[in-house]
Formats: sequence, structure tokens, C-alpha cells
Amino acid sequence: MPTDSPAPADTPRTPAPAAPVPASPPERAAHPDPGPAPTLREPAALKAPAGAPAVPHGYRAVFAVTEFRAVFAAHLLSLLGVVVSELALTVLVYDLTGSPLLSALTFALGLLPYMIGGTLFAGVADRYPARRVLVVCDLLCAACVAVMLVPATPVAGLLALRCLVAAVAPVFTGTRMAALTDILGEGDLYVLGRSLLRIVSQSAMLIGFGAGGLLLTVLSPRGAITVTVVTFLCSAALLRFGTRDRPARTATGESGGTLLKESLSGARLVLGDRRVRALMLLFWLPAMFVVAPEALAAPYADAIGAPPAALGLLLCAMAFGHIGAELFVGSALSPRNRSRIVLPVAAVGLLPLLVYVARPGLPLALAALALAGAGAAYVIGLDQWFVDAVPQELRGRAMTLLTAGLMTVQGLGMALAGLAAEFFPVHQVVAGSGIIGTVCTLLLVAEVRRTAPGRMSDTEGRDGADRHVTSR
Repeated sequence: MPTDSPAPADTPRTPAPAAPVPASPPERAAHPDPGPAPTLREPAALKAPAGAPAVPHGYRAVFAVTEFRAVFAAHLLSLLGVVVSELALTVLVYDLTGSPLLSALTFALGLLPYMIGGTLFAGVADRYPARRVLVVCDLLCAACVAVMLVPATPVAGLLALRCLVAAVAPVFTGTRMAALTDILGEGDLYVLGRSLLRIVSQSAMLIGFGAGGLLLTVLSPRGAITVTVVTFLCSAALLRFGTRDRPARTATGESGGTLLKESLSGARLVLGDRRVRALMLLFWLPAMFVVAPEALAAPYADAIGAPPAALGLLLCAMAFGHIGAELFVGSALSPRNRSRIVLPVAAVGLLPLLVYVARPGLPLALAALALAGAGAAYVIGLDQWFVDAVPQELRGRAMTLLTAGLMTVQGLGMALAGLAAEFFPVHQVVAGSGIIGTVCTLLLVAEVRRTAPGRMSDTEGRDGADRHVTSR
């Protein structure tokens, strides 16, 4: 399934017998919130039993878990297929209509339905067993893409199917994020597992578009889209036979309501908790502003008189910075230090965009974009805070909503940047995104500090939510 996020987007389970859960390193004993805030607790389930054999640490420890390898491979296959199909479908729609608007709308429809699917169907992630949800989502998407291959499918049908795949995506991603806590535990392995999936998402965007372009030189657009059907089916098989069947987090109909009612109730409970809401916004807000230079890459390249190849570099620079920084933070920093850098890095992550005030040439613009991408590495520590803050019975819905919101705000950020560029020079719009985004993020960082465990009363934490939301 597409995306992960940022990424955008989970009752205790019995660990898989295929591979023991590696012990957490000693420094994982606490996750301090930067500043004077007290340390966050470590889930008791992560303590290694006495006499446990030595196991690898870091990213190697994550790959030592058999189930995660299946999840990783499924993610890689389906994501590459989706990226290829997005490119091929855009070309197909343009070939059929000759309309640049409809061709561009094909890309936009990959973002717009996320919030609808993530809000209305989030209850699926907790109401049904995770493996079943993941496999059914893959099969449903494979069926939708297969219908796209039928020559008689009209353009309106192609766009509707694109919307349906996009609406399913946040349910799949949120369910998988929640399932990772069953497979890897709630501590450092989960954080590193999420990091690996994000790195794959960033890399697939670079590799997938290149692969899609090559495929379109030897195949028709529908022939290239066929690849996506195969990748979805392979992903479903890997998840079905490579992961354990675990029970749902909440019994079907436990609350006596419909799926829609459970989904909306879950969203209300998640967003009604002050701490969870602040952390979720810290995922969303910087992502909304950082997309401005990517959305305006083409007009900016034209404005500075850069060669055609510069557009590709401008679009890739931020992803390269993100991948490099995430690999460094995940492998070189201890869990304690990853937690310490969350708020400082989030606070300054958008400042590199201020370079655009001077209308920089290509080299300086690429450096600024790489630094802005590197600023997203704060989410590694934020992942741990989020999973600690969300109750297990709401985890699937919370992570589905997180994913849906992340994709939606990025689409909104791109649209707002494009609108602003109709009235102001492109370089000023990008710099303005950095300034406004930094101010908003600083205000949000202050709220995250105020809501740190021990810094607020239970009444403040609930902020209108039911009592069980903030208790663990």
C-alpha cells in the first residue's frame, strides 16, 4: 500500500515464535521529554528476561524479526507498484483526454480521499484482526487496479477507482503501524521499524518514478499499471503467510455501534486528548509547510533559469536529506538522545527555507532543501512518544487518523503554496512558508512541553475526552 509516513501513518500480544524480540539497549530505560519535563516511561513488556541470549541491536535487530521482514518486503513491493501506477495512470488519462487538468487531477486524487477514508473507516483497524484487514485492503486495491486495465473503463471510472484506492490506503497504513507494536513491541524496535518503512517510502518515490519512466518506454500505460496488480497480490501473499493471525483489539460491535460510529467516536477520543492531539499536530504541521518548495519546484527552476535536469534535482534533494538524516539518527543515536532532539529539531527544521529570501541559485537551493529534509528526522523520537501516549485499544484508529491527516495537510500545503504563488514571487512564497511554519511549530513545541507526562493534571489531559483515553 502507498505511503507511510509521513508519515505520514495499535491489548498486549504474544510475541511471534519465529524470532525472539531483541532486548532493548540499556539506555532505553527512559524517554525524557527535552527540557525540564520528566522522563517518559518504558513499557514493562520490553524488559529482557534474565539469561536471554545476545541479540543484534539497531536496524539489524529489526530485520532479525521474521514477521517484520515479511511486512518490509510487502511494503516495498506495493509501494513501488503504486508509484509506477500513479505515473502510468497520469499518462493514460492524458492520452485519453488530452487534458493537462485531468492529468494533474489524477495525482491530486491520490491525496484528497485520505482524510475521508481515514476518518470514516478508521474503526476497521481496531475492530478486525490486523492480518485480515491488511490482506483484504491489498486484494481490494488489486481489484480496483485490475478494473483500470479494462479498455472500456471510462476516464471518470479511472478517477473514481483512483479515489477508492486512496481511501483504502490510510486504513491499511494505520493498521500496519498498529500491528508493528504487536510484532516489534512498543519500544526501540518499533521506532526503528517505523523508521525503515519511512526510508523505503522516500526511496521508492525516487526509484519508482525512474522505473515507471523506463517501463513506459517499453510498455503501454495499461501494461505498466499491470505491474501494480502483481505487487498488490504479492504483498497480500506475504502478509497472509508471513505474519501471525492475532485477535482484534476490540471485539466486533463491542461498543454496540456501527463501524462509522466507532470510527468517528475513535477520532473524537483521540483528538480530545490534549497530549495525543499535540503530538499528532507535531507530525502534521511542519509537513504542511515543508512541501512548498516541492510544489513550486517547476516554476522556481524556470525563475532562476536552471536547466531541465534541475527540476529532478529540486524534487529529489529533500528526500535525500531525509533518508540520510533518518539513517544517521536511527543508527548513531541512542533512544534517549533521539528523544532529546525531537523538540529542538522540530523547532528549527523549517529554517533552511529562509534561504529562499535571497532567491538562491541551484546549488544553494539544493543544500537548503537537503537540510529541510534532514529536519524531518525528529519524527523518529516522536514515534515513541506517540505510541506511549495512545491507549492500546485506540491505537489502530489513532494511527489511521495520523496517516490520513498527514497526507491531507501535505496536499493542502501544496495547494496553498500554489495559490500564494499566483500573487507573490515563488521564492517569497517558499521563504514565507519557512517563516510562518517556524512560528507555528514553536507554538506547538511549547504545547508539547506543557502536555509532557507529569506536567499537567488528569483534567487538563482529558480536555473533554473520556477518562480511559489518558489512563494507561
